[in-house]
Amino acid sequence: MKYLALVYYQEAAMNQMSQQQWDALNRECIACGEGMQASGHFLGGNPLMSVETATSVRVRDGKLLTTDGPFAETKEQLAGYYLLEARDLNEAVALAAKIPPARYGCVEVRPVRELKPENNLGYHEVSL
Repeated sequence: MKYLALVYYQEAAMNQMSQQQWDALNRECIACGEGMQASGHFLGGNPLMSVETATSVRVRDGKLLTTDGPFAETKEQLAGYYLLEARDLNEAVALAAKIPPARYGCVEVRPVRELKPENNLGYHEVSL
């Protein structure tokens, strides 16, 4: 089953790292991804640019609305993602715990809901 591991941390705190610390963390992330890929668990992923570069897009009454910045003001910002293959949630959580930025922020793990063929799109589940 596929799981998306969303990596969050406080950009302000990460910006206080020295260049050497930042480079070391990035090398750790690359090694983590390579290790997960070698074991067949890493399907893809990327770091994201700063939240300052975000644009939020909405369509209301047929009109496009864009806002500079993230969807919501939060303490921690989305920094990147790992797309994982795991047998179950327990394995996905164990893999997410190996993602280096989990030491600085949080990694949210969510199962990927795959859409079924057009004649059977599946269930509708939204919790608000």
